[in-house]
Amino acid sequence: MALPPLSAEQRQAALKKAAEVRTKRAEMRKKIESGSLKIADVLKKADDPIVGKAKVSYWLKAVPGLGTAKVAKLMEEFQIAENRRVQGLGSRQMSALIERLG
Repeated sequence: MALPPLSAEQRQAALKKAAEVRTKRAEMRKKIESGSLKIADVLKKADDPIVGKAKVSYWLKAVPGLGTAKVAKLMEEFQIAENRRVQGLGSRQMSALIERLG
């Protein structure tokens, strides 16, 4: 399905909104990396578009001690597809991640 054509103003507004979302995600990710924000608190905000529309692996890789290999292993263990977004996690998957990562 083709996207509808946007006016120049609509395009600029969409680009500005996307940049704001990326900035907020980066700020949250830095807080996770520094330890001032727990991954469990982030995952519980699945209904927030800033958190929910990002991939699970994006957030998990910010956890200190978890790299690409450990994240892949963890996601496989909980049967989470690599392209799954936070808002698409099942309740069991969410609970398991929160329990494991605190």
